[in-house]
Amino acid sequence: MGRRGFLRAGRALVAATVLSLCGPLAIAQQAADIFETPVLTLDQDRLFSDTLYGKRVLAELEQVSSVLAELNREISAQLTAEEQRLTEQRQTMSPEQFRPLADAFDAKVVQLRDEQDARIRDLQRRRELERRVFMQRVIPVLSELVREVGAVAILDERAVILSADQIDVTESAIARIDSLVGDGGDLAPVSDGTGAAPADEGGAPATEN
Repeated sequence: MGRRGFLRAGRALVAATVLSLCGPLAIAQQAADIFETPVLTLDQDRLFSDTLYGKRVLAELEQVSSVLAELNREISAQLTAEEQRLTEQRQTMSPEQFRPLADAFDAKVVQLRDEQDARIRDLQRRRELERRVFMQRVIPVLSELVREVGAVAILDERAVILSADQIDVTESAIARIDSLVGDGGDLAPVSDGTGAAPADEGGAPATEN
């Protein structure tokens, strides 16, 4: 082998040695950057909305919301038509005759508005309850993740001013929850604390004409 051959072989040997050293060092450094940290961060909104569980819940709530919106349109159309009829009747009635009808209509408007407001509040409470129950059900998954990486806490990323991307475990948590919990459809229904599941707002009774 000539002098150039020895030089090429030497350079190849040095390069191979450097790569063999840098590979493990780089992996070790990456692991240290990701795992050897006492604090992790998490995007709770994404954790809920991007998991199979959260997507199922949000789809169910959206369906209920759509039913309430349709009911609201029906009520509005009904009251508009009834108000029009009262306006026409007023032209042929005395004030004494018309007043009871007007009062009854006003009372009906208030009642229907209160009922619809109650349904909306129920839906809002259910949203909050579903989020709380979700977090309760995934705490064991998050705890295991914390234990595996040797951390001591997970912080909501909204409470952190600045952090490295390597300590964000949102994606890892989503993957684990999807694998271990799934969409949660086979789990017991959520409870409002009284032992009863939230009422189905989609079954709201129709209003009377």
